[in-house]
Amino acid sequence: MPGTITQVKTETSHTKAAPPLPECGARGRLDRVQTRGLGVTVFLCMALSAPSASLADEGGVPFWLSGQYGSLSAVPPQKGWALTAMPYLYEGGSQGRTFQRGRSLAAGIDGTTALTLLQLSYSPDATFLGGKPSFGLGFGVGGSWTRAAASVSALPIGSSAALSRKDSVGGLLDLYPIFTNSWSRGVHNWMVYVTGDIPTGAYRSSRLSNLGIGHAAVDAGGGYTYLDTTSGHEASIVIGATYNFENWSTDYKNGIDLHIDWAASQFVTAQWQIGIVGYIYSQLTGDGGSGDKVGPFQSAVAALGPQVGYSFTVGKKSWYANLRLYREFWAHNRVRGTAAFLTLNMPLGD
Repeated sequence: MPGTITQVKTETSHTKAAPPLPECGARGRLDRVQTRGLGVTVFLCMALSAPSASLADEGGVPFWLSGQYGSLSAVPPQKGWALTAMPYLYEGGSQGRTFQRGRSLAAGIDGTTALTLLQLSYSPDATFLGGKPSFGLGFGVGGSWTRAAASVSALPIGSSAALSRKDSVGGLLDLYPIFTNSWSRGVHNWMVYVTGDIPTGAYRSSRLSNLGIGHAAVDAGGGYTYLDTTSGHEASIVIGATYNFENWSTDYKNGIDLHIDWAASQFVTAQWQIGIVGYIYSQLTGDGGSGDKVGPFQSAVAALGPQVGYSFTVGKKSWYANLRLYREFWAHNRVRGTAAFLTLNMPLGD
C-alpha cells in the first residue's frame, strides 16, 4: 500500500493508521498521545500503500510501500473520523539487471515516482476483542517517470526492441481498504491489521510506468509501540506479510513478501520529536506463472534515515506532521534509491 517510475511502485499498498497526535501537558510532558488509525504513517505514516520506486516481485514492484509505518504506529486511535495525507517521493535506479515490467523486459532502469496518498478512517466508540477498532480506505493520485537503457516488448504479433526507452504515466492509484485493532496498557501498545489492494488504478501491461499493480493482494501483520509519556522515549515496529494474486494481464504471480518497518524517537519538547527510521523488505518465495520470463526473481532491500515530528493545534483539534527520509542499501533484484514521506494527520471529529 508500494511503483516506481521506473519502478513505479505501484502499490502503495495499503495505508495504515497514521501516527498519533501528541498533546502537551504541563512542564513540556506528553500527557497523552492521540493517534489516528490511518496507516500510511503508513500507511504509517499513512503510509498508505502506493506505487513506489523500489523493485521487487514483478518488475521489482511489491504491493507494500515500505516506510509507511513509523513512530506511534501501534498507539490506539482516538474515536471519530480522521484524514491522513501523505505526499511521497522516490528516486532510484538499477544497473546491470533485467526486470520484467508487464509484457516488457527492461535493463538499466531508473526513474522517479511522486504520489499524494490519502486515507479516510473511522474509529467507533466501541471495543472489539478488548481493543480499539478502526476502519479505513486509502486512495490517491500520482505520476511516474521511467527510463530504460534497453527493452524488449512482446506484441500480439512478434516483438519490439528499443534502446533508451522512456515512459510516464499520471492518474489514480489503486484502492487500499484496511482494518486495525489496537490495545494499550501503560507504556505498551499493540496493534494488528489486515489490508489489501483493489486494482483500480492506472495500469497497462504494455507500459514501463504504472500507478496500479495490476493484481489483487492481501496483507496482514501486527505492531508494537513503547511510549513513555514522562521521559518522551518512543520505539515502534510493524511486521507483516503480503500474499499476491495472479496478474491476469501478464499471467505473472508474485511470491509472498515479508516487510518490517521500525522507528525510534525522543520527544524533545511537548510538540517536537526527532529520531531514526528504517525498513527491511524480503521476498520469502519466488515469483511464478506462465508469463514469468525472469525466474523466481526474489528481492530484498533495507533502508535507514532520520525523522522529525511536530504536533500542533488547528481550532480545537490536535494535528500531527511527520517527515521521514530513507536511503536504501542491500538491494537485490530491486531498484535502489531514496524515499521521502511527509505525513499529515488531521482528525475530523465524530
